[in-house]
Amino acid sequence: MIDIKLVVFDMAGTTVNENNLVYKTVQKVINQEGFSVSLDEVLLYGAGKEKHTAITDVLTACTTNVDIKTIADKAFDNFKVALETAYDEAQISTFNGMEAFFDSLRKHDIKIALNTGYDSKTANKLLQKLNWKVGHQIDALITSDDVVNGRPNPDMIQMAMAKFGITNPAQVLKAGDSEIDIMEGKNSGCAITVGVLSGAQNKEQLEIANPDYILNDVTELEGILFQ
Repeated sequence: MIDIKLVVFDMAGTTVNENNLVYKTVQKVINQEGFSVSLDEVLLYGAGKEKHTAITDVLTACTTNVDIKTIADKAFDNFKVALETAYDEAQISTFNGMEAFFDSLRKHDIKIALNTGYDSKTANKLLQKLNWKVGHQIDALITSDDVVNGRPNPDMIQMAMAKFGITNPAQVLKAGDSEIDIMEGKNSGCAITVGVLSGAQNKEQLEIANPDYILNDVTELEGILFQ
């Protein structure tokens, strides 16, 4: 069995099934400013990032001759309101087998941390809708509010490691549905990085970051970790 002590999983698209609602909301608020960016463009340039950064990067890649900072600030303010409404109204669920997979990890004394480009308010709302609690289904939640530098910087993973007294990143696995998740894991020195096809990006996009595994969903890790 691989000697992993901590797994760090992304939320939306990796452990939480919300059908790309956050990126559809990013697309909506950008296009409300007079643009016509596609969802594919939003996923390509914004997936996995803190959401103000995601909006800025999408605008940078997809528009010309505009005041990106001013537009991004306005779109982000609108995004926070729009996403709260969207999550209030949407059906949010876990992927099949997720909670049983969490149970299996914890039975093997592997800590489970969720990390996310969401702010704390949004991330905790998701947990509430799923009836997940820190100390029960998961062991830690790290959000973009908790660190100075978001993905692909290693700050969130390093914070998760510190919570559990883990000093060796060779005991850490990182999994997510975007290239930037994989880059975050590699920048942290994680022993294993995993891309999953259940969320934002496709296999070709994930392969750019050269993960150790690309899986249909994160629960497939059970066969790799405990073989």
